[in-house]
Amino acid sequence: MKMLSFRMIPNYLTMSRIVLIFVFVILANIRSDMPGFFIPQVSDTVADYCHIIAYVVAILAALTDFFDGFLARKFHLESDFGRLMDPLADKIFVVGTFVTMAEFMLMPGWIIIVVLTREFMVTGLRMLATKKGIVISADKWGKLKTTLQMIVLAIGGFAWAFGEKVGFTLVDTKYWKYWYMLLLLMTFVTLASGVGYFIKNQKIFEDCE
Repeated sequence: MKMLSFRMIPNYLTMSRIVLIFVFVILANIRSDMPGFFIPQVSDTVADYCHIIAYVVAILAALTDFFDGFLARKFHLESDFGRLMDPLADKIFVVGTFVTMAEFMLMPGWIIIVVLTREFMVTGLRMLATKKGIVISADKWGKLKTTLQMIVLAIGGFAWAFGEKVGFTLVDTKYWKYWYMLLLLMTFVTLASGVGYFIKNQKIFEDCE
């Protein structure tokens, strides 16, 4: 029974990431300037604390992405459930955090569309490969893409949660052009990594009827 529980830890971490993202979205939408759907309008102080907690929750969600994969590989705990749900949990994480950044004007909408299109297309390719008994592992471009996305979320989230307190806001400030350059770099690497996956694995979808 203990071994069964231990084997399930990566899957528990994957599912917790989905739960944490919904908690993040709820906390992020607690605002002082306008009420949300089923979320009352609150004071500036309450909203600030909720956003700080939301930022911490997002970091915890990102950490589960690292630890579930690490434990699964380290102790050979891979499962069909994990192969299916882990990439889906990753996409929910990206959707929840990036859309929230767009809502607070930290990211242009077109970048979100490009990033999410790439993410779902690669996920579809991986699912197709799995049916053929092929595992598509993350390459160096994919790992760089993930790293840049995490950097964007860390910096953008920090400016969102703490910016006004420490004098580091991104919208309509001298930092915006550097922030936008980082967003463009992240978008380029995201696209390049996606194209690379399809080029390397073109036989997978070429053989489909």
